[in-house]
Amino acid sequence: MESNHSGKKRLILASASPRRRQLLAEAGYRFDVIASDVHEPSEAKEHLGPVGLAEALSFLKARCVAERFTRATVIGADTVVALGDCLYGKPVDAADARHILGALMHHPHQVITGVTLLDAPDGHREIAHAVTRVVMNPMPPAAFEAYLRSGLWAGKAGAYGVQDHGDEFVRSLDGSFSNVVGLPMELLEGMLRRWGYEPE
Repeated sequence: MESNHSGKKRLILASASPRRRQLLAEAGYRFDVIASDVHEPSEAKEHLGPVGLAEALSFLKARCVAERFTRATVIGADTVVALGDCLYGKPVDAADARHILGALMHHPHQVITGVTLLDAPDGHREIAHAVTRVVMNPMPPAAFEAYLRSGLWAGKAGAYGVQDHGDEFVRSLDGSFSNVVGLPMELLEGMLRRWGYEPE
C-alpha cells in the first residue's frame, strides 16, 4: 500500500526520532515512520559546513527510504549544532555529552535542521533548512551532573532537548522552537503545502 485514503502518495517520515514523529502528528498529518539507516560520513563535516551537512544528510536519509518504494513522498531531516567552526551531532556517550554541553553553555550557538522532501521513484526533491540561535543558561554543577546521569542527552544533537527541562537549559531562542526540538514545522508545513499535503 503506497497511497493514503485520499489518493495522494503515501507520506513517510524517514526518522526514528520520537520528537519528530510527535511534531508531525500534532500538526495533523497522516504519515508512516520508516527509520533510515544512513551513517554520517566522518569527512563530511569538514567539507560541507553546518548548513550543507544538515541538508546533505537529510537528503541521504530520505533517499535511503525512498529507494524502497515505487510511490511515496519521503521526509528526511537532520539536525546539527554549530558553535563557530565546531559542529556537534548526537553524543556517543556521557563523556561526550559533558564535553558538548560544556562548550555550548558558555557561547551562543546555532541549531540547524536540513529538511528534504523526496518523491519516489522520480527523484524530484525540495531541500531547505532552518536556523535557530540559542543562548543557554549555565547549569549549576549539581543539576548538570544530574542531567548527565539521567541519560536524557542520548539521541539529541547538541546533547540537550529544549523540550526536556527547557527552562533550565535555554535563556533565549531566536528562530523556530520546533527546529530546536528537531523538525522546523513552519518550514516543513510550507514545503508540504506546495507538494499538496495538508493537515487532516
